[in-house]
Amino acid sequence: MSAADNRVERISQRLAATFSPSQCLVQDESALHAGHAGAASGGGHYRLRLVSTVFEGKNRLMRHRLVYDCLSDLMQQEIHALAIVALSPSEATNETPAN
Repeated sequence: MSAADNRVERISQRLAATFSPSQCLVQDESALHAGHAGAASGGGHYRLRLVSTVFEGKNRLMRHRLVYDCLSDLMQQEIHALAIVALSPSEATNETPAN
């Protein structure tokens, strides 16, 4: 397993343990940001889609705070940027499929 795969796996495991999600997708987009200052420091760029009952009744800001709190120690060096989509199960069910 590469270092990048290992990092994605650690992020996924941490999120799973904290949120017991019905869906947890972590994508490493670091290669798209090669040459970026954050990439030079070793921090990766990730895109996250998380569906959990924990997010029910919480606004977007609170959901993002919960995710950042969960990953706070990784945010110091291993994660430079994190794009978050955090949904409750009802929101995920009601999403309009992309064409």
